[in-house]
Amino acid sequence: MHLMNWIAPTASLLQILLLLYVATIDVATRLIRNEICLVLAFLGIVTQLPNAIQIAESLIAAAILFLLLFVLYTRGGIGGGDVKLLTALAIGFPLTGVIQLLTVTALAGGILALVHLLMRLLPYPRLAPAGSSLMRRVYAVERWRHLRHAPLPYGVAVACGGIWTIFSRGL
Repeated sequence: MHLMNWIAPTASLLQILLLLYVATIDVATRLIRNEICLVLAFLGIVTQLPNAIQIAESLIAAAILFLLLFVLYTRGGIGGGDVKLLTALAIGFPLTGVIQLLTVTALAGGILALVHLLMRLLPYPRLAPAGSSLMRRVYAVERWRHLRHAPLPYGVAVACGGIWTIFSRGL
């Protein structure tokens, strides 16, 4: 088997695993680590290795996206980790992939916001006792954060957009 035949699918699989990790960590801590964004950007370049023009196109699209997202960040519209994550993912996609990433991320973000709005209707949970299910503990913590107006874990929406776009590109 030719070397290039397995590098791109392996890099895509690693990207998906990292995005699942990012989503989990964002729910738990509301932080997205720089190292993960750098690895995602590197893997995005690796998936496009045979095509230098596509790499250049995705770098330009990522730079433009970063500038637009940075403006949103300075106005308080999006978190810094989300800017890093979206930009890192954009490096791995052509322009049409970046548009798809943003579209699916926005849809997933809308669903995430709707879930958080629906949480207002749910009763305030008591602390989850030791040995509680993971879902109960996550619900208790998220409800507590929601009542204190904590930001949404938008990294979850970005991860959904990234995973969807990677699958639509093909492993």
